[in-house]
Amino acid sequence: MIPKPIRPLATVAAVITGGLITLNLASTATIKAIRFVSEAKRRKVALPCGVCRGKGFYICKLCNGNATIEWSPMFDPVVINPCVCPTCEGNRVQRCLNCLGKGYD
Repeated sequence: MIPKPIRPLATVAAVITGGLITLNLASTATIKAIRFVSEAKRRKVALPCGVCRGKGFYICKLCNGNATIEWSPMFDPVVINPCVCPTCEGNRVQRCLNCLGKGYD
């Protein structure tokens, strides 16, 4: 139990905390809604990306779509190890850096 002299202080703290949480949730929802609406308008009138031709992805430039690269930690390698491509992580495609994967400029 909360002692009687501290009870009003605890009530005020609970009301302020609840108000801050409610304000945070409301502002987050509003910002997301505004971003969604502006993004939909931009998508409607924007030209497709010239680099990825509107797809948002293109074949990985580091591994050329092979999903692996030849790598060795030494300057003059004796053995070259195949490793998963760090750019595409083995998916063979990478996100377009021009449009950031959106498909339009």
